Amino acid sequence: MARISLKPRNTVLNRLVQWYCTRAYGKVMDPVKASGHHPKLLWAQLRFEQSVNKWDKLDPDLKALAVMASAASIGCSWCMDFGYWKEHGRGMAERKLRDVPAWRESEAYSDVERDVMEYAEAMTANPPEVSDELAARLVGRLGEAAFVELTMMVAVENLRSRYNAALGLTSQGFKDSCELRDVRAGG
Repeated sequence: MARISLKPRNTVLNRLVQWYCTRAYGKVMDPVKASGHHPKLLWAQLRFEQSVNKWDKLDPDLKALAVMASAASIGCSWCMDFGYWKEHGRGMAERKLRDVPAWRESEAYSDVERDVMEYAEAMTANPPEVSDELAARLVGRLGEAAFVELTMMVAVENLRSRYNAALGLTSQGFKDSCELRDVRAGG
């Protein structure tokens, strides 16, 4: 349950953003509603996310796996729910999406995908636990530009997931069954 009201003031900015979200996603996203209480923050988030969406050095599937592995590690059901919906709509293999919480046990992933998810989890740990060997392997496989983008995507997802989790925002039903099955927890 959200820790704040999801009914921000009815400002021009909030109405415009809500119209866009409804048109693009079918509903207004709870993180947008929460951010609507602080117009300058909402505006900064919108501009930032537009910039993030333009980054193109990292393969989109690798980016999605990194983002979802980070969200799963933090336990952000909102991010998992939205991520599944977004990436499934983009055409990513459903098994890869469903198996993210238990990627170590799944046979759905290539070696580079496993390295990306290991890196996302290692970066998300507090404190970060990234090994020199893993970083070097990823730089060798992806190149420096894609590795830098990977690192920033994991950092961005940490921001998103921690923001949503701290505000008590949970899945909104973007994915049919609300959230991905957490194989590690036996769910």
